[in-house]
Amino acid sequence: MSLDLDLDLQIAAEDRDHPTLQQLERWVVAALSGRRNRAALTIRLVEPSESQALNRQYRGSDRPTNVLSFPFELPPGIDPRDPIHGLIGDLVICSALVRQEASAQGKALEAHWAHLVVHGVLHLIGYDHHSPGQAAEMESLETAILAGLGFPPPYEDQEAMEELETRHD
Repeated sequence: MSLDLDLDLQIAAEDRDHPTLQQLERWVVAALSGRRNRAALTIRLVEPSESQALNRQYRGSDRPTNVLSFPFELPPGIDPRDPIHGLIGDLVICSALVRQEASAQGKALEAHWAHLVVHGVLHLIGYDHHSPGQAAEMESLETAILAGLGFPPPYEDQEAMEELETRHD
């Protein structure tokens, strides 16, 4: 099944060392493969100040964060995993924080970008990690998608990730 993708890339970050549109499309397609036959989304690359303002407004956390997912709100009764509709939502990614995390975690920058895009896209189509079962399902799926793209498992060093997240709280 091929994917009809409409990806709008908005760059509002000063950092110009970010993935290309082609890289982002490849990662989005990998995340949606077998799950959707069409998708429309926006990826907006932002500065920490915009990430912090959005995170504060929509998540109640007054700090910048690596990725925010804003799923398109479907009418009642429509399953977000149903591939019939195309619009899935928006991702807001803080470029500076992605770079900082990749360095702190000893990860290749491209691999961290790919992980955050895949993670965010999965959120847009209804996956979550609020419970241990959901987290295990989502992490397993992310790992498989990233392996298919040639990237190492993103959760290899879970302690380093948890330590980094604790410092941001």
